[in-house]
Amino acid sequence: MSERIFNEDFFKKLNKINMHINFKLSSGTQGGRKSKAKGVSVEFSDYREYAPGDDFRRIDWNAYGRFDKFFIKVFMEEREGVFNFFVDKSKSMDYGNENKKDTALKVVAALSYIALNNLDRVNISTMDNGDIQSIKSAAGNKAFQGILKELENIEFDGKTDLTSSIKKRPLNPRGVSVVVSDFLNNDGLKDLEDALKYLAFKKQDIILVQILSNEEIDPEFNNEITFIDSETGENVKMSLTPSLIKEYKNTLKSYKKSIEDITRKYGGKFISVNSSMEIEEIILGEFSKKRVLY
Repeated sequence: MSERIFNEDFFKKLNKINMHINFKLSSGTQGGRKSKAKGVSVEFSDYREYAPGDDFRRIDWNAYGRFDKFFIKVFMEEREGVFNFFVDKSKSMDYGNENKKDTALKVVAALSYIALNNLDRVNISTMDNGDIQSIKSAAGNKAFQGILKELENIEFDGKTDLTSSIKKRPLNPRGVSVVVSDFLNNDGLKDLEDALKYLAFKKQDIILVQILSNEEIDPEFNNEITFIDSETGENVKMSLTPSLIKEYKNTLKSYKKSIEDITRKYGGKFISVNSSMEIEEIILGEFSKKRVLY
């Protein structure tokens, strides 16, 4: 990458976002999602495999003796604070003067920072060609730098197959699943709905974050142009006329509305943003409008 995504300017904006959210949560107007209190009596719920950053005191040594693996006790309070991020690393995300992939990584980083500061666990996976790769599972403020390092190493060069990828990710019930993508794929809404069905079955709070470039949202009139599918290499030559651009914008608007309707059908929230938007505008503006996070 020619310029670091997570630079000093990004951290300044991140601190501004965190201060604003902390003020909102502490003002009493809207309570936090869960208590941060430690040592209080909470209801035991389940076990899960140990991951770096977990408290060693939560390890169940009896389970270790039976399975030869570390497991920790999970309490109901904690189960409500697991954020699962699904990052679309297809080639189509690497597009735009204000690159979509950079904005996607900033969104995941900002949400991870907020979650870690709220004592939540963060699981980050990338999606590519129907496969899924878990790149980071962490909890605690100290884990944030490691998350940034993993995010910066993601290469956006694959193809989109959301359902196949998401279904390969084991999920504990009662988590928050955030899918970050442009949702531009040849399989369309049917593929997306299958993914949403799976997440709903796993009792996830679903958040879809669509990243589109300004060139995709508001294409310029430029006579003849060649459209190239970045994932398949297919190309089509077209003459762009004002009427064709108008039809394209109406189709895009309808497509986004269909995504929002399907997401709402499964109890989720859909947020579409322009990759040229600043990160604080996305988190404090667009997310706030949909009542996500606070």
